[in-house]
Amino acid sequence: MDEEKLTMADFEDEINASFVKFRPGQAIKGTVVAIDEDEIALDLQSYSRGIIPKEEWSNDPDFHAMDEIRIGDTLTVIVLYEDESGQTITSLRQAKEVAAWETLQDALANHTIFEVKIKEVVPSGVITYLEGIRAFIPASKLAAQYVEDLESYVGKKVQVQVITADEDENRLVLSAKEVAKERLAQENAAKLNALQKGFITEGTITRIESYGCFVEIGDGLTGLVHISQICNKFLKSPKEVVKLGMKVKVKVLSVEDGKIRLSMKEAEDIAPEVEEAVNDSEETSMEYTDEEATTSLAGLLKGIQLDD
Repeated sequence: MDEEKLTMADFEDEINASFVKFRPGQAIKGTVVAIDEDEIALDLQSYSRGIIPKEEWSNDPDFHAMDEIRIGDTLTVIVLYEDESGQTITSLRQAKEVAAWETLQDALANHTIFEVKIKEVVPSGVITYLEGIRAFIPASKLAAQYVEDLESYVGKKVQVQVITADEDENRLVLSAKEVAKERLAQENAAKLNALQKGFITEGTITRIESYGCFVEIGDGLTGLVHISQICNKFLKSPKEVVKLGMKVKVKVLSVEDGKIRLSMKEAEDIAPEVEEAVNDSEETSMEYTDEEATTSLAGLLKGIQLDD
């Protein structure tokens, strides 16, 4: 059998590859052919092999190439230089930054929610990473309420939104506060929807006003017992028969517009200490308004905490 004759066309790919030259700063694509603890090797479709040294993987100190990248993956990298052995040294970190800032600008405009892990505490806030970019979360934006113990958040995951994305200043600021407050509002609405008219439960008096008392009934929910619903006698002041911290039985009268109206006198029974106080109190009348007989949704949200 005659030997197959080779022509220049058979070596076209190799010849073309030999002429490929990369310039510093150029964005190129390469296929991952090897990964170890110190570098990632790329096939750049040229005679020069691409190398991503460990320090050019990511800004995120927790990034591990062997966990997140697989052989055969196609990566976009930025050319840094050609070393003395002819290898093209590249940066995945820089390429990610270019794409990341575009993503972050879109996220800022669209109020996109991300989950991030808190890395460390710095003055007035904490540090995390988003899209490989170092980000700052102020203490006032870490939760629905101001966080005093920042150290307790290190290692925790929180949901955040972008509130500042300045590529020129390399400044990324995030907030978990708005996301947390929205979540609390949704959880609170679900709890309110679960309350049924006529439901009887025990609660604790947490606040006393001239027009009635506020009772914490559990799950962060607070309702108002109007002075007219404390007992079957007219009272000059709720303080004649109730006090802060007192355990009382209450009945749900209504749940409307995020407000809970409760009654002590329509519950199955009145706490003995209330009954005793009523018997000793003067029978006097007092004017009140419907507006005073409800508690606001803001009051209901007070005390609800996010799950870890």
